[in-house]
Amino acid sequence: MSDSYIDRELSGLMVEQDLLLKWHEQDLADIISDVGFSCLLCGRCCTTEFNGHVFLLDADAERVMAMNPSLLIPAPEFELADEEGNFYVSGYALRVREDGSCIFLTDTRCRIYDERFTICRIYPYMLHREPDRRKNLEFRQISGLNEHGEYHCPISEDDALTFARETIAYEKAYLAQMIGFYRAVRALFEQKNTRHIRAGYDRRIQEFRKGAPVVVYVWFQGTFVPVTVRREDYLGFGWP
Repeated sequence: MSDSYIDRELSGLMVEQDLLLKWHEQDLADIISDVGFSCLLCGRCCTTEFNGHVFLLDADAERVMAMNPSLLIPAPEFELADEEGNFYVSGYALRVREDGSCIFLTDTRCRIYDERFTICRIYPYMLHREPDRRKNLEFRQISGLNEHGEYHCPISEDDALTFARETIAYEKAYLAQMIGFYRAVRALFEQKNTRHIRAGYDRRIQEFRKGAPVVVYVWFQGTFVPVTVRREDYLGFGWP
């Protein structure tokens, strides 16, 4: 059974992957130097109010599992649902407190700063996906700016290049994980003769909001891991 929604999502991700290959580390390093971001240690970036959730690449999720598996949760805003009402999501996120702050944040300081996760290391230099005037997708600028910190501070050429390399490496790993997820779920849906139907997804989310437990299949290390969750697990995310 073909699923046009999954095909479209997969196609879009592969376009992003092709665009990312055109980025040169030095070009991004020049932008980083021009931005000159400096952290003011306010801790805002470590809250869901400013940054939604900490999406974990597989390697980071594996580290959390070694620390304490209960700190992991299926990433909010599940991508897909099958016709049986099961959800599918592309990876894990880090749990947060009910006020939306990171579980590793204490007095605006990260308790694991030297071993923080990949997305935390590159922040705020995630690349921003945006269509141009002709609606062609582009990586137009750095995201995560203008909400905190200060700008136009000096950054050494070596540091800027390091930030650029780490940012591009993260984006490559993120897209590879997303593409792997959609390819795997497409194959699974074909095998189960099911598909993603938006109306069914929305109906199941409404049931979830009312307190019904749901099963979420998390894409992790090349397989789907079933996890049962309830709405209260997501209180700090402001979702669903």
